Amino acid sequence: MINRRLQGLCFVLGLAFLLGGSVASRADSTLYEDLGGKEGLTKIVQYSVDNYMADPRIRDDLDNINLDRLRSRFFDQFCELTGGPCKYTGRDMAATHKGLHLTVAKFNAVVEDLQDAMDKVGISSRTQNRFLALLAPMKSAVVTQ
Repeated sequence: MINRRLQGLCFVLGLAFLLGGSVASRADSTLYEDLGGKEGLTKIVQYSVDNYMADPRIRDDLDNINLDRLRSRFFDQFCELTGGPCKYTGRDMAATHKGLHLTVAKFNAVVEDLQDAMDKVGISSRTQNRFLALLAPMKSAVVTQ
């Protein structure tokens, strides 16, 4: 039996597929606030990066990465995507992940760790799904194997 978290992830990825990846270009103006604004996103980013570093499925992929820069890029990207006042100036996802040979399993691990971080901050499942729907179209640029 598939657990509820995995069902939610499958739903979000399926929704993004059906919408042709256009979800990421439409920020929900209230989502930034629903995630807790600057304070909430800061906590989500901090907890998710902590989760990634502790997760044996993906931590080795983060060797030699400047974690402060990673947190800053995540924050700016999440903030902009959710309708916040930030501007993401990092590379696009395809350029960032080129040559890393990331699998669907690793992508799913990142999403699960992000969901755990949002749970820790107290973000509702509905709001988590709205956020994940914005991130889901990035899967094709991140997964290269």
